[in-house]
Amino acid sequence: MTSTSHGSLGLTVGGGCAAKFPAKRLEELLKGFVPVEASDLLVGLAPADDAAVYRLDDSRAIVFTIDFFPPMVDDPQAFGAIAATNALNDVFAMGASPLLALSVAAFPEETANETVAAVFAAADAKVREAGGILAGGHTIRDEQAKYGLAVVGTAAPDAIWRKSTAAPGDALLLTKPLGTGIVLAAANQGLIDAEYRDNAIEQMTELNARAAEILRPREPSAATDVTGFGLFGHSMEMAERSEVRIVLEADALPPMPGALAAAAAGARTGGDALNRDLVAGRVDTEGLDEQIDILGHDPQTAGGLLVAVAPERVAVLEASFAAEKLFLARIGRVEAGSGVAVR
Repeated sequence: MTSTSHGSLGLTVGGGCAAKFPAKRLEELLKGFVPVEASDLLVGLAPADDAAVYRLDDSRAIVFTIDFFPPMVDDPQAFGAIAATNALNDVFAMGASPLLALSVAAFPEETANETVAAVFAAADAKVREAGGILAGGHTIRDEQAKYGLAVVGTAAPDAIWRKSTAAPGDALLLTKPLGTGIVLAAANQGLIDAEYRDNAIEQMTELNARAAEILRPREPSAATDVTGFGLFGHSMEMAERSEVRIVLEADALPPMPGALAAAAAGARTGGDALNRDLVAGRVDTEGLDEQIDILGHDPQTAGGLLVAVAPERVAVLEASFAAEKLFLARIGRVEAGSGVAVR
């Protein structure tokens, strides 16, 4: 995904999920919003999750999400694939399967047609890989390129995964290593080898489809995907909405190749400070190694699933993921109480 034969987009500071509106500000904005009350709205804003869910009947529900951002890589094919993967993964994080997608696109008017076409084609390929159809969209002129998808998926109403249902005693699993933000930042600054950037791009274009498929019959207690708010921010969301305490094991947090070197070299994204502001006083990182601290706050793009499961199911899941040569790490546990602690 690193060819630039279809033009370039121009490297963007704060691209990918690091470009998210600050979570703390979003919390303030939503305080005055009165959620719609509807018996068939299974997941809306009370509490919010990775996607909205609306029940059609006793056996069918639609799952709807939208996600778009500026480019974090210069290659249009890679950007289109990453943006599509990131949006599709929100559907997988709800335990659903993608059905239909629409492009949400903005490009400078002078952008070459072949460059825009490469973004669209790469996104279309990812939607097809996910089992869905890219059926259209909306494109506007803008000074800053942006791309993403609105995605509709389907699931059984009683099989929806939420981030608000983790239970004391659960084990906490992660399906991708961490560090996409700092690895890209460090590689773009020449602080680490370009091969690490290529590996990060490969991970960001890996759908969470197969991981979700393996997890589905094991009935996770709760699930979300790790994206712009970083592992610590998304763990905090799960803990607060589930009214539990999450304990993360620092030694078990998995860095992707080059991530710790990037952290040691001082690489940061624009989302790092925002994520620290979000979790301040809510995530206990006292005494944590600096590089692991950076890893946990690093905004991820198209990150892995963060899943709470009954501990007796972990061994089978580990064996199943290993058989498929898929990544899986046990990174902590769920306890009675409140907050997040990293030990």
